[in-house]
Formats: sequence, structure tokens, C-alpha cells
Amino acid sequence: MEMDVRDPRGPLYRDIDGFSLNGYLSLELSHSALQYKPRPHGFFVAAYPKSVTTWLQHIGYLIFNDGVPPTNALEFYKSMPFLEMRGAEDVVKMKRPGLIKTHLPYRLLPKSPETKYICVFRNPKDACVSFFHQTKSFAAYDFAERKFEDYFNLYLKGEVDFGDYFDHAVSWYRRGQDSNILFMHYEDLKVDQRA
Repeated sequence: MEMDVRDPRGPLYRDIDGFSLNGYLSLELSHSALQYKPRPHGFFVAAYPKSVTTWLQHIGYLIFNDGVPPTNALEFYKSMPFLEMRGAEDVVKMKRPGLIKTHLPYRLLPKSPETKYICVFRNPKDACVSFFHQTKSFAAYDFAERKFEDYFNLYLKGEVDFGDYFDHAVSWYRRGQDSNILFMHYEDLKVDQRA
């Protein structure tokens, strides 16, 4: 069952079977994303929002395209789709090899033992501040006039889209022995950008 959820102090989001997704995402595409069947030898970059997902997509794009950058944003986003926003159909049609972006926790992510997952973590304080600013800037959240204190309290309770940061992190860390999951940290990438 789906429903739009709104704490008077918080952003608009959509509850889909107990999981919070952005209110601006299409229900049809969100359901499609949850039903996606990964192809063998596919690649996902998974992270809680504002934890370096897009940066890793750019790195992946350059790797898969011999260092040649995309000619425009549309080319980039079509070749590295955001699963929850674009749905399974766009992911099936994407150029291979490529990265699929997701903010889903491990329990909801489509899985295959032949698929590779790059999971990125960021200091939750920094992710929260960045996510707050993004939430204020997206009109669909209807949050432009709200205060950080309101967002912070909702964030700590997991009452923002994509749910609780800590539940997300734990769901991935529990899979630490899986050979098809690589863990990375935003802070490490910032220190050694040339690598």
C-alpha cells in the first residue's frame, strides 16, 4: 500500500510498503525498480543519499568509456540510470557495461551473486547536512521554509525519504563477507582524489 506521508515539520515523501521514497518519484517506476532482476556481471553503486553516489557514477563512466567524458548530462544519466527514478525498463535498456545508481538498503535491492555492488558510506552528520540542503532546494519536498533542527530530528528517526541512515548502513555492513560487495568511504575518496 502506498501513501504520501507528511510530518508538519518535515518533507513530503511516499511510503511504499513501509519504506520511504521521495514524493516526486513515480509510483510505477518505484515499484518497477523493486522488481528489477539484475543481469549477470552488472554493476551497482549503492549509497544513502548525499554519500557520493553521483561522483562514483562519473568515475565509473570514465572507466567504462576509456576516459572519454560524456558529451552532455542526458548521455551520462541514460548510461548510468538511477534505479528508483528511472525504473527497471530504463536499466534494461542502458548501455553495458555501466553502473546502476541506487539508494536502496540491502534488503530491498535486487540481488544476484554475479552482480557487483559498490557500497559507499559517508559520515552521517555530513550526509544529513547535505541531504537537508538538497531537500530544501527541491520544490517537490515542499520544505524550503523549514529549519535544519526539524530535518535533523526527522533524519535521526529515519522519517525522511530512503529511511534511516543507520539502518541502511547496517543492512550493507552485515554483508561484509560477500565477495561481490566493495565498501568505500566518501572521506577516503576526498583524501586521495587522484587515485
